[in-house]
Amino acid sequence: METSVLGSPIPRFHLAMPVDDLAAARHFYGEVLGLDQGRSAETWIDWNLHGHQFVTHLAPSRARRTRNPVDGHDVPVPHFGLILTVPGFQRLADRLRGLEVEFVIEPYVRFEGQPGEQWTMFLLDPAGNALEFKAFADDSQVFAS
Repeated sequence: METSVLGSPIPRFHLAMPVDDLAAARHFYGEVLGLDQGRSAETWIDWNLHGHQFVTHLAPSRARRTRNPVDGHDVPVPHFGLILTVPGFQRLADRLRGLEVEFVIEPYVRFEGQPGEQWTMFLLDPAGNALEFKAFADDSQVFAS
């Protein structure tokens, strides 16, 4: 099996997201989420999102957003994020609460007692991009049906 440069069989992703204020993005992704910053220019910033290349690009106009019901919550669409370990999820949730970050959906256990049971939380970056962080107690349940 081919591996990535990090030695993992899972390829790293690259995602570019629009933001309307690079200084606010730098604070949120660097200070609030604690991501390491990579290269940057006047209109973009590279971030290390747990080994993935995440880029914030200055783009003042925003597309219309929607929400879909999932497990009794209105989930913002589109959104992106990471699947963490349960301890990693709890550390991030505690960090965000300590920084008084406003959640779109507070950290909770989704699909409790069902296939795919997971911790999840949603928040917005300063440009309104929705992020979801989640954790499965049993990682083999990520694609459970």
